Amino acid sequence: MKMKTLTLLTLSLVLSCSCASAPQYFRDSESKLPFSSAVRVGNLVFVSGHLGRDKTTGNAPADVAEEVRLMLDAFAASLAKAGMTMDNLVAVQVHCTDLSHYTTFNDIYRKRFKKNFPTRAFIGAGSLLRGCRFEILGTAAD
Repeated sequence: MKMKTLTLLTLSLVLSCSCASAPQYFRDSESKLPFSSAVRVGNLVFVSGHLGRDKTTGNAPADVAEEVRLMLDAFAASLAKAGMTMDNLVAVQVHCTDLSHYTTFNDIYRKRFKKNFPTRAFIGAGSLLRGCRFEILGTAAD
């Protein structure tokens, strides 16, 4: 139910945005994968799923807290490419393979915001790419 609600919220935001301007696509310069890390449409930015990967190995680090920091750093960098910050987020989805990491995640996540928190779904996931425990995606508005 939460995912359906978040999807409907995202759809309503898309329909209400100023779609007269052409979408702007932002890619991770190192990625050869077939998707953009963020897309700006009017005053909205849609950010693709981001993982917390070690740059050397390409996999999740052993330390859970380090994975969360790496993931949020990458996510914030994609927002910045589109002229946004974490404080512009209005909706976020976090997928997690082990819900016992909920408190660790929240302790680090809450420090990334200056004022208000976006809506959020924290969703249990069976497995994620590269041995990661977390994946985050979201929508920002200015």
